[in-house]
Amino acid sequence: MRVVVQRCKEARVSVEDTVTGAIGKGLMLLVGVTHEDTEQDAKYLAGKIAGLRIFEDEAGKMNFSVTDTGGAILSVSQFTLYGDCRKGRRPNFMAAAGPAEAERLYDYFNQELRAGGLQVETGVFGAMMDVSLTNWGPVTLLLDSRG
Repeated sequence: MRVVVQRCKEARVSVEDTVTGAIGKGLMLLVGVTHEDTEQDAKYLAGKIAGLRIFEDEAGKMNFSVTDTGGAILSVSQFTLYGDCRKGRRPNFMAAAGPAEAERLYDYFNQELRAGGLQVETGVFGAMMDVSLTNWGPVTLLLDSRG
């Protein structure tokens, strides 16, 4: 599983001009699932993200997590994180999990974040979405459950 984590001041996702998820201060997540991923991968990344210390304390040091700050999560499914661009000019998405399994693990991942007490907003799995955010810092990290 791969997750792009972006610390944000605000973020929103829309489908056909209808907002399906919006947050203020927190984390915007782009979530990709591959064939080998399991619930263990989802649980590991949910825990990692909930505790990731990327918000500053009074001294300007990154010492607080989204949980510590009371921030929210906007989670958006993103199969293109497994796009392979090494050959040719068109990405190959064969490494991305099929829709049914990807949606199941994406939903499980979001449930794990919620179980940790976080507010989680989402897009619509498989839909064409418009995503916007104000990246704060900017701070952007790539997490991968496989190392």
